[in-house]
Amino acid sequence: MFLTPKFLHMKKGITAFAALPVFVFLSFFFALNTSPQINYSQYAIDDMALVITQPNLSEISQNYNYSELSDCYSSPKLGKTFVGFKEALAFKESRGNYLTVNEFGYLGKYQFGAETLKLVGIYNTIRFLENPELQEKAFIANTMRNKWILRRDIKRFVGKTIDGVLITESGILAAAHLAGPGSVKTYLRSYGAVGFADAFGTTVRTYMKKFSGYDTSFIKPDKKAKAALL
Repeated sequence: MFLTPKFLHMKKGITAFAALPVFVFLSFFFALNTSPQINYSQYAIDDMALVITQPNLSEISQNYNYSELSDCYSSPKLGKTFVGFKEALAFKESRGNYLTVNEFGYLGKYQFGAETLKLVGIYNTIRFLENPELQEKAFIANTMRNKWILRRDIKRFVGKTIDGVLITESGILAAAHLAGPGSVKTYLRSYGAVGFADAFGTTVRTYMKKFSGYDTSFIKPDKKAKAALL
């Protein structure tokens, strides 16, 4: 039996059409099973290492009280990581809003006063308010500075209980953000007898308790920490 050229052309077309689903399936299969290699270093900011830590279930359950919806700070849940620490503190200060200015003139996501900003090298508050990256660097620099000032108190008091609150490094640093490191020293060294409350009535003890147990080892003490952009 001889096949005509026309028949051969039809046969090739049918064969190609029948092979198409197989080709599509194999392409989809190999796409799903190929893991791209990502260089995460490109996501770092200047010389700051990328900090990504996934909490375990016990951390999440300890960090969130679902009966108080206002305390469910963000999603995904960051547990007791350093990022969890700064985002929880930012939520308490401003609901995480970079553009917030309160009635007392405190600025940005972390509610900095102008005088505190000067300590970390920021003198233009308008530029600060409009620049989220600068606000994040200001928080890091100020926390590094506070950790240096409070380094001896951290060593002396962490692990002790004062006024019914277990003292942790993150609680100390959060309270220093609220009240300044001097007020925190006074509170710790008086064993809670001399306290501090801001204009809204928030106390050092409140921050010590609320922000207890976060991992703040990322922060290195630095007396001269600055936040200026390059």
